[in-house]
Amino acid sequence: MTRLSKHHRSLLAAAAALALGSASGAAFAVDLIAIGSLPGNGSDFSGQSAPLENGQRGDLLGGLGSGLTWAGGSTFLALPDRGPNAVAWNSAVDDTTSYIPRFHTLSLALSATPDTKTGLPFTLTPTLLGTTLLYSRTALAYGGTAGGFGAVPAANGANRFYFSGRSDNFNPATTSADSSDARLDPEGIRLARSGTTVFVSDEYGPYVYQFDRATGARGRVTKLPAELAVARKAAVGSTEISANTGGRVANKGMEGLAISPDGKTLFAMVQSPLIQDGGDGGRYNRILKIDLASGATQQFVYDNYLADKAKTYNSSEILALNEHELLVLERDGKGRGDGSSAVVKRIYKVDLATGSDVSGKSGAATLAPYALTKTLFLDIAAKLGAAGIKATAIPAKLEGIAFGEDIVVDGVTRHTLYVGNDNDFLPATADGQDNPNQWFVFSFTDADLGGSVFVNQSFAR
Repeated sequence: MTRLSKHHRSLLAAAAALALGSASGAAFAVDLIAIGSLPGNGSDFSGQSAPLENGQRGDLLGGLGSGLTWAGGSTFLALPDRGPNAVAWNSAVDDTTSYIPRFHTLSLALSATPDTKTGLPFTLTPTLLGTTLLYSRTALAYGGTAGGFGAVPAANGANRFYFSGRSDNFNPATTSADSSDARLDPEGIRLARSGTTVFVSDEYGPYVYQFDRATGARGRVTKLPAELAVARKAAVGSTEISANTGGRVANKGMEGLAISPDGKTLFAMVQSPLIQDGGDGGRYNRILKIDLASGATQQFVYDNYLADKAKTYNSSEILALNEHELLVLERDGKGRGDGSSAVVKRIYKVDLATGSDVSGKSGAATLAPYALTKTLFLDIAAKLGAAGIKATAIPAKLEGIAFGEDIVVDGVTRHTLYVGNDNDFLPATADGQDNPNQWFVFSFTDADLGGSVFVNQSFAR
């Protein structure tokens, strides 16, 4: 645990006073304590320096906040999504490229030294330690006809078939539940209790896959309930949506992923309601509870609606407080990188123990009575605004959240929460701002949880 000096404690107290003065409620007792970043134009350690179809480097270090998981100490694993597709090159594949999905190993070192740049009481120093490419030991179905480009990764070898971000890399004769499709859009990552494997949620399938942490080889495939898959696949998202009457919405599939502290249960969340439940913009979303030993699943209803905004918002990530309570990150797409002002970046708390399994049920009207009660834990946008960060500088896509090591202030244990952004692999925004990979660190106590008990994840030694 990190312990603070008297000067450091006074800075933290001042930050807490500022936050409490800006709004009322337990959600504002959480403190912003540090901000760190890595440049958006750096290179990773993948060795994939050759240009992609859109001209961007295959080793561009970006999108690091699509998924984030703690690995003990100051070590974290960061997950980009399917790669650079914000630069137009071919609308027939939604501008996706042959980027090989990967995860990065990072040090997010938090030190008890005031940061003179941010004025915050801690300094966060991110360092890239490694890059792991994701592959299958058995053959995958690749596309590659759109635009005349081959979509089979050049890095493939014997018993090594790399996944790809290309939206046309699939077998058109099967449903999206086909785990041999090469297209992979990873959005959530969690480390198994063993510390040797990681779970990754796939938006395309949707699926939850298990990969070897050291090699990147896919192992276990957790097949999700059939009602989440689409019958007809397409390389263009809008075409795929119009061709189906049920299943996950294209590009709004399995987004969030959490693991229980005891490592026995996964929780997975689709980004928007299923097509049959109202689709994108609908109100009632689904959280899946997956027993890792048996593969059995349960489904719970999450209400996307925010009364103060009279609007629904999609969910980007979930995180387990304990064996049955979750934090859910809701956000708009506004802020830095979008050329607009951030409004909604919030984390809510829900308790699955108060809900009912809705497996086999569908339709908004049917799901509505089963919606979980949610309470606000942290208004990220308000907290960053209170720290002097303009709404135009708050990242549009805050997507990865993870707990880290505890700190101690005046003998009181405070827990840490790390929030990362997906910068869409764009080193600079359209208006010329830098667009780095960023992490925001918050601290909180048990008293800020409204009666919930926090249990951090532990790993086998």
